Amino acid sequence: MMLALILLLAVALLALGFEMLLVLGLPALAYKQAFWPQLPDAAVVQKIVGGIDHSTLLAIPFFIFAANLMGSGQIARQLIGVVKALLGHTRGGMGHVVVGGSMAFGSVSGSAPATVAAMGRMVYPEMRRAGFSDKFSLGLLVASAETALLIPPSITLIVYGWITGTSISQLFAGGLAVGVVLAAAFAIFVHFEALRSGVTADPRLPWGARFRAIWQAKWALGMPVIILGGIYSGVITPTEAAAVSVVYAILVEMVVLRSLDLKGLVQITEESAINTAIIFVLLAVGGLISFFVTLAQIPAGIISLMETAEAGRITFLIVVNLCFFVAGMFIDPNSTLLILVPPLFPVAQSFGIDPVHFGMIATLNVCLGMITPPFGLDIFVASSTLDKPVTEIIKGVWPFVVVNLIVLLIITYIPQISLFVPRLIFG
Repeated sequence: MMLALILLLAVALLALGFEMLLVLGLPALAYKQAFWPQLPDAAVVQKIVGGIDHSTLLAIPFFIFAANLMGSGQIARQLIGVVKALLGHTRGGMGHVVVGGSMAFGSVSGSAPATVAAMGRMVYPEMRRAGFSDKFSLGLLVASAETALLIPPSITLIVYGWITGTSISQLFAGGLAVGVVLAAAFAIFVHFEALRSGVTADPRLPWGARFRAIWQAKWALGMPVIILGGIYSGVITPTEAAAVSVVYAILVEMVVLRSLDLKGLVQITEESAINTAIIFVLLAVGGLISFFVTLAQIPAGIISLMETAEAGRITFLIVVNLCFFVAGMFIDPNSTLLILVPPLFPVAQSFGIDPVHFGMIATLNVCLGMITPPFGLDIFVASSTLDKPVTEIIKGVWPFVVVNLIVLLIITYIPQISLFVPRLIFG
């Protein structure tokens, strides 16, 4: 009865619009008072602080800072320019530019909302001029940003790796493969939409013009080379790569391209600090939730329930996808991971599911949640960036939700897609 009341409290706080800190924190404290009153308050504080006392998490503020620097400067614009030079001549070229540009910006930012904001301002008007409908243009912009959560360096994968103890480098390798699959699915959809609506291709640029575009963006292209090359070669860790990306972004934007002044740097630093604080407060509370999940032996209870129902691996993965899908409709990605991964990950291990594969399933579900009404975060970011009604964006997103679901099923039941690149690189 008491547990039901605590769950009801969490649902009520969420429905009333309270901050996720309170939605997660207050029920956790109520659970402690109801079931573990003998637990010292100092232990609770220790678990909260210990939840963020991990060097791996240092990558998050660095990547957030680097993403904001590049989005406000010229690096993001140059990356998109290269993609346009290479793909603009294909059928539905601007649609493919949106998909490829989102992957390119995601490869240096790791943030879907940042990708929506950066891409929206730069390519939405060009999509409309190319002949795509307003509904399709909005849906593609929002959905393509999902690739930023998969293409390394993904902040979502860093959080998952911290929760489960999975290698960040292996998760990045798996995310690269799954991100390409998702982008390919969107590109196929763009091609058929271009055929259906009669969108023509831009003139094919001569190779000389393409090489000039690549050369002009050499500093921007250096960023993903440093991040991905450094991590996969083993020269630097993901956390070190994050720090290097900040230094590189500052030098390029302020010294080489001169697109950012000291006043702009201070403003970006302030915004990045606020974004970092929001994430770390949630992670701190998540440490406490994980502690209580362990004390309550919830994973063991789920395993026992599965055994009693004689449910196998396929059924378990269906349950996982349903849980993440429903949660993603109402709460933000990090909170979804903090709530669902601690109880479900041990069960996945009991079924022999590889941690990297389970991470791809969880992250794809988080991607889906970012674009799923009623509270998909990227929908609201696009609405504020492009000054469009939320209802209009939702209409354009639904077809991409279907595409995403198809990719999710493929990734869920064909683990080799998630594991091929990690095994190729790391053995």
